[in-house]
Amino acid sequence: MIEERIRQVFAAAGAEGRLHAVPVHGPASAVGEAGGRRTGAGAKSGAGDGAENGATAGAEEPGGREVGVGADDPVVIASIFKVLLVLEFARQAAAGQLDPRERVRVTAADRLGGWGTAGCLDDVELSLRDLAHFAMSVSDNSAADLLLDRVGLDTVRLLAAELGLERTRIVGGPRDLLESMLAEVGARDERDFAARYPALPDDRKRRLAVLDPRRTTASTPREITRLLRLIWTDAAGPPEACSLVRDLMSRQVFRHRLVSGFPDDVTVAAKTGTLPGLHMEAGVVRHPDGECHAVAVFARTHTLAASRPTVDAAVGRAAGIAVGFLRGEGR
Repeated sequence: MIEERIRQVFAAAGAEGRLHAVPVHGPASAVGEAGGRRTGAGAKSGAGDGAENGATAGAEEPGGREVGVGADDPVVIASIFKVLLVLEFARQAAAGQLDPRERVRVTAADRLGGWGTAGCLDDVELSLRDLAHFAMSVSDNSAADLLLDRVGLDTVRLLAAELGLERTRIVGGPRDLLESMLAEVGARDERDFAARYPALPDDRKRRLAVLDPRRTTASTPREITRLLRLIWTDAAGPPEACSLVRDLMSRQVFRHRLVSGFPDDVTVAAKTGTLPGLHMEAGVVRHPDGECHAVAVFARTHTLAASRPTVDAAVGRAAGIAVGFLRGEGR
């Protein structure tokens, strides 16, 4: 069965996986947009109680087709939460509640380390919409924190509820999660954490709250594909807001997970998430014939020493198998 093939892919990489894949259909305004990567659309419907595993009929899925492996299990979503964050920003901009050109200064106090402004050595000034761009394209944590400060954590939570994401919980931004990790390890700052963390036993590392979906920002694979379908159908907000999110997701630079599971002529608009032992990505895949599928894949390694490239490749392979099955390719 298809779900067993997918489980075997993860097992061969030393991981356990959760996945949901579903066709995406929608209005012409959201399909085949310029640039090739801004693709697809979805159907606005309830979450339903479709089967967790296998390609089975589900009330919310267009045409009743889906592939699910633990699709309703709680999963840590890490930086995938930035899709909701940027959607809320885009909705507020479309409603005139904020000016996307508003300037923000990223200072040393805002930097968390990593990509984009988070790793800059000097202060940087940019617009709110460029914060959104960096948060999505390179998963810039400092940009995401500053954007969250501007749009409001409570409004992001309310947005999740409005969209019917009943099992999605946002506990805070990247800095909140980092401070949680520092506190649990007893580290003063990031440098102290980097020195202390490697010496911890694996079981202690795995007990960190940021790795537990019961205690951190979390959702389910099914709710994440629902979010993507609503965005791709212009049902998650004004069309211009949904279009902006699709565009920014198409600009993600990381190509080692979902993209690796598809031929070069297939386009992917997606968002990754990463924490120790957790490898994940969610996005919309578009084939040259115009068919689109929303896919959310979450892998948790059995050991923290597992090969990261191998697990990343398994994320793409599992997505490719699921979408191929839905397309009737028998792969």
